[in-house]
Amino acid sequence: MTFNDDARINSSKVKRRGRTTGVAAGGGIVGIIAIFVISQLTGFDLSQFVGSGEPTGPDQTVAECDNISGAEANETVQCRMAGASLAIDEYWAEELPTLGVDYESPEFVLFTGSTSTGCGNATSATGPFYCPSDKTIYVDTDFYEELTTRFGANGGPLAEMYVLAHEWGHHIQNISGIMNGLDFQTTGPSSDGVRLELQADCFAGAWVRSATESKDENGVSYLEPVTDQDIADALSAASAVGDDRIQESTQGQVNPETWTHGASEQRQDWFNTGRSSGADACNTFEVAAGQL
Repeated sequence: MTFNDDARINSSKVKRRGRTTGVAAGGGIVGIIAIFVISQLTGFDLSQFVGSGEPTGPDQTVAECDNISGAEANETVQCRMAGASLAIDEYWAEELPTLGVDYESPEFVLFTGSTSTGCGNATSATGPFYCPSDKTIYVDTDFYEELTTRFGANGGPLAEMYVLAHEWGHHIQNISGIMNGLDFQTTGPSSDGVRLELQADCFAGAWVRSATESKDENGVSYLEPVTDQDIADALSAASAVGDDRIQESTQGQVNPETWTHGASEQRQDWFNTGRSSGADACNTFEVAAGQL
């Protein structure tokens, strides 16, 4: 899914932090993502797990992506993320009040190397994440190369946007109170953590369902219509980060009782649920364990 050539992209709400010499902690991206998802929601400082890099200094705007055309936004990951954030933000600003919740935009930071967050220090090994403490989405754009080269996803613009829309889904869960009172100490295929992740996948699909309805200040749709290849790319990304697939590739066996995100098939199914039925069909917490 690409931007309309004539759409106008404004990156003023997107911040960027530069690279430092911080070194990622051992264990790699797979283990750290699992630690980060649980720990960030329970409020524990993650610096002991995710690296020793120093804070990267003040935020800067993504100047090269400010007031550009959709055609220009299609050329780089940074500008695609800037444009996608506008479309996702506009979608939820309209959708969330219909679900009975007031909307507030998250902060969005692109970083490289390492960065400090309200949930502790993070490095590139952490992968994209949402920190509830500072209501900020953090994305190291190098992750998208990792997604294809290490995890075997197809790649493609919608695959990249799916990751951002998923993290945006965590923000929706935070500000709507869905995260309150959940048990993040327990893992497994029907755990609260898995249900939270699958709901974020569903929210991402709900955004894709309405993505072309978001328009710039001149009334031009940000995005071109979704193609079959776009959907295949997004589903490939969802499958690539399923617990079963990651465990099989890293450990040679699958242990559902340790799952924190859900199986590849589950993640694809819930993305498709959102895409076919919208955000109000995304209540994974009301679904029986055997039907997740």
